[in-house]
Amino acid sequence: MVPIRVYRWKPAPLGGVFDHLVTGIARRQFDAVTFTSAPAAAAVLERSRELDIEDQLLAALRTDVHAMCVGPVTSRPLIRKGVPTSAPERMRLGALARHIAEELPLLGSCTFKAAGHVIEIRGTSVLVDDSVKPLSPSGMAILRALVHRPGGVVSRGDLLRVLPGDGSDTHAVDTAVLRLRTALGDKNIVATVVKRGYRLAVDSRHDDV
Repeated sequence: MVPIRVYRWKPAPLGGVFDHLVTGIARRQFDAVTFTSAPAAAAVLERSRELDIEDQLLAALRTDVHAMCVGPVTSRPLIRKGVPTSAPERMRLGALARHIAEELPLLGSCTFKAAGHVIEIRGTSVLVDDSVKPLSPSGMAILRALVHRPGGVVSRGDLLRVLPGDGSDTHAVDTAVLRLRTALGDKNIVATVVKRGYRLAVDSRHDDV
């Protein structure tokens, strides 16, 4: 007789790595998240409710963070919440890995023009006129939030919610924007709208590719 360990899903302890993962999704710190079982997908949603960040997590999964599932059964808890998902044709982990490698570079790419520059976001990298610009996690979070509303004003409160950490002082946003402008190499790319927030100084409508 050979004992075989069966598949089990157990609740993760509070305050651990799982909470950091769920919080990171809500803050759009990832390009994608993979799910290999329906209980795992449901657990992420449930923990986001416990952390009081369900709205932020769902907003991230519906836009910048792509949910990639091993198959339709795994996708079901997410689809019920209005989250778009993608999956390989064959419900296998190897097929999921190939699906991620093929699809993620396309999903994570965005090109737009601002302040006379061509800016491209490729996953966690940013190119300004074909020159790679290293951004901090805070800078990338701010830039993605602004790109999501090209040319539109994003309030400091909304930008504060996407920053890493649990800060409540909007001065952190001003500091992050200042550093973002420096990293991009032209302060005019991100424009200040007095008493309202910030916006991208877009030259034309951005294109997702």
